[in-house]
Amino acid sequence: MLPESWKDQLSLVSADDYQIMGNRIPNAVTKLPGLETGDGDGGNGGAWVTKPRRIVVSNQLPLRAHRDISSNKWCFEFDNDSLYLQLKDGFPPETEVVYVGSLNADVSPSEQEDVSQYLLEKFQCVPTFLPGDLLNKYYHGFCKHYLWPIFHYLLPMTQAQGSLFDRSHWKAYTKVNKIFADKISEVLNPDEDYVWIHDYHLMILPTFLRKRFHRIKLGFFLHSPFPSSEIYRTLPVRDEILKGFLNCDLIGFHTFDYARHFLSCCSRMLGLDYESKRGYIGLEYFGRTVSIKILPVGIHMGQIEEIKVAEETAEKVKGLRERFKEKIVILGVDDLDMFKGISLKLWAMGQLLEQNKELRGKVVLVQITNPARSSGKDVQDVETQIHLIADEVNNKFGRPGSGYKPIVFVNGPVSTLDKVAYYAISECVVVNAVRDGMNLVPYKYTVTRQGSPVLDEALGFGAGDVRKSVIIVSEFIGCSPSLSGAIRVNPWNIDAVTDAMSSAVTMSDKEKNLRHQKHHKYISSHDVAYWSRSYDQDLQRACKDHYNKRFWGVGLGLGFRVVALDPNFRKLGVETIVPAYKKTSSRLILLDYDGTMMDQDSLDKKPSNDLISLLNRLCGDPNNLVFIVSGRGKDPLSKWFGSCANLGISAEHGYFTRYYFY
Repeated sequence: MLPESWKDQLSLVSADDYQIMGNRIPNAVTKLPGLETGDGDGGNGGAWVTKPRRIVVSNQLPLRAHRDISSNKWCFEFDNDSLYLQLKDGFPPETEVVYVGSLNADVSPSEQEDVSQYLLEKFQCVPTFLPGDLLNKYYHGFCKHYLWPIFHYLLPMTQAQGSLFDRSHWKAYTKVNKIFADKISEVLNPDEDYVWIHDYHLMILPTFLRKRFHRIKLGFFLHSPFPSSEIYRTLPVRDEILKGFLNCDLIGFHTFDYARHFLSCCSRMLGLDYESKRGYIGLEYFGRTVSIKILPVGIHMGQIEEIKVAEETAEKVKGLRERFKEKIVILGVDDLDMFKGISLKLWAMGQLLEQNKELRGKVVLVQITNPARSSGKDVQDVETQIHLIADEVNNKFGRPGSGYKPIVFVNGPVSTLDKVAYYAISECVVVNAVRDGMNLVPYKYTVTRQGSPVLDEALGFGAGDVRKSVIIVSEFIGCSPSLSGAIRVNPWNIDAVTDAMSSAVTMSDKEKNLRHQKHHKYISSHDVAYWSRSYDQDLQRACKDHYNKRFWGVGLGLGFRVVALDPNFRKLGVETIVPAYKKTSSRLILLDYDGTMMDQDSLDKKPSNDLISLLNRLCGDPNNLVFIVSGRGKDPLSKWFGSCANLGISAEHGYFTRYYFY
């Protein structure tokens, strides 16, 4: 018989059989004229069709916010650089998209209700307002200073090397994920909507949602690397995070390596195996199939193309051409953090000039540094180090008389338009991060170098010139496998990076053109719309059997999961078993010992007198054939149940069997 705790968790009726809409916002509907509904609306009616809806969930909303100085009111606009805004291009045209996330603005509690209503009506955005202390512990404490380094293969050995695990930060992470679940519940129609969650900030959110809505259509995409099992297993909350992933229907990764590491963790820590079915990778988890999607994200082609034809871009390109006249520009565009390998790149630049005297005064490394996404000693150390190296190289190889500096810093924030101008004049781009989830800089650089009539005129592009670009890319970042024409380097190998830079500036135009055309063909056909459309189609496929199964919620807290069973399955109850037992003249009764007849947590495994008496009563009925099935050895089982006449014993999982027959 099942332990009492399981009786409460299994029910004949799953939670999805009775869903209460409450105050949820209904999906938009469209009336199609000329179609009879058959519900008595007459000939002047039509069919009401619900618009498909996607709920996109991310740590931050794709909005920019600022307070107007004159009116003291909040002003909002979409952030066109946000991936979460761009991905809607892959959805069918009639799809309604709702965004859930936090605002990058400190809105006072008295204003939050009005702001929420305004954002929902004007932008289809649902903000999650987080108190300052909670936000600090959740984002800066747990996400950026603990999870982020571990997912990038940096273990915090001491407090000086990174944040150690802090239970209060984990509780803040859990609380924020629950707040997100509350906000999603306000707008979710669980029978129709598809929910797409993004990135490591919200990895346990699927558990909260699956607990409330067993049949929710739920996808997750991880934009950071997923570390190997030897790194991941150091997380004190490793099981809770893995089970959060597994409460999704579809899990997406940029590369096969990231997916392979995740599957390895599921196998080693949860005992789950995966299999490939008709080209799809799936994990069987309590009757549900959790699908795995491997596809790197792309860029928004329209945004770059629009900037390339702008006259403002052309003017900036002309100014940069004049500034770096007769110079070969090598470009770096990186966030200011420890994993981007900026210092390694600067060292390689210094070594390039040391070894190639003819390049001194001709080659310039322009390093654009985007603002750090978090604060702390690690960011300050990186900033100090890169400026020390740059000063050393500039002092050694610079020419003050001519104004030549080998390394030029452009400190962010830098607009996308300005970056496109730098891409246009650069002969080569170097992305040598020591770890990075994806990195789209090489993609944007390649598309920019394809040119446009406006850019060609600004660059002095002649009829006999060819499109060309060179990419130096670290083998440790997600975009590397998709750039087959790039020069791949180990960023830790300064000599290799130096040689790659030397090859880039001395390579023939013909070879540069071949590499460029190869990259541009892939990048232009695998843009962000292609990525989101492919993911959305796979999510629909992964959820198509939801209503062919019955779901039961099992487990407490972050260990919750649903058990999916055949729709004809029914829980055995006393009212069903007793009549069948009485009508049957031949019965086989198989009883497991540990965990069924005996509590799994009991220290004394010896059966009680009451249990022996119960077994004797069962065995005393000539219509019963009773067996105990156990993994235990034959000696203790024979000793414990020797007094039970007519009891069969199957020990060591059936290796030893003792039969008794009437």
